[in-house]
Amino acid sequence: QVQLVESGGGLVQPGGSLRLSCAASAITLDYYAIAWFRQAPGKEREGVSCIGSSDGSTYYVNSVKGRFTISRDNAKKAVYLQMNNLKSEDTAVYYCATYQYSSLRPRCPPSVNRVDFRSWGQGTQVTVSS
Repeated sequence: QVQLVESGGGLVQPGGSLRLSCAASAITLDYYAIAWFRQAPGKEREGVSCIGSSDGSTYYVNSVKGRFTISRDNAKKAVYLQMNNLKSEDTAVYYCATYQYSSLRPRCPPSVNRVDFRSWGQGTQVTVSS
């Protein structure tokens, strides 16, 4: 059974940085696009970023472009989200998930929607506050 485990969340002041990690097991990560989502209290789960194969294919929601960077290390079965210049509106529980379709050259879908992703982790809390 595929399992994803997120880590790296915490409390940080505005303008600070955090690096989230998503560790995968029971899956050949090379064949899947992986996305990060976030969910703030009372809001829908939002697709934040997605990464396809190692040579490209990334997606960022407009609100994080230029501040967040997604990367992956297939050998370590891990995906990362480097978050810089954090803002209070970034406060949420962050989740990683696999795209529902596998491919030899995985790519992110045109839009990163919750219904198209599987194998959700338990989430890691990110709180941005002074």
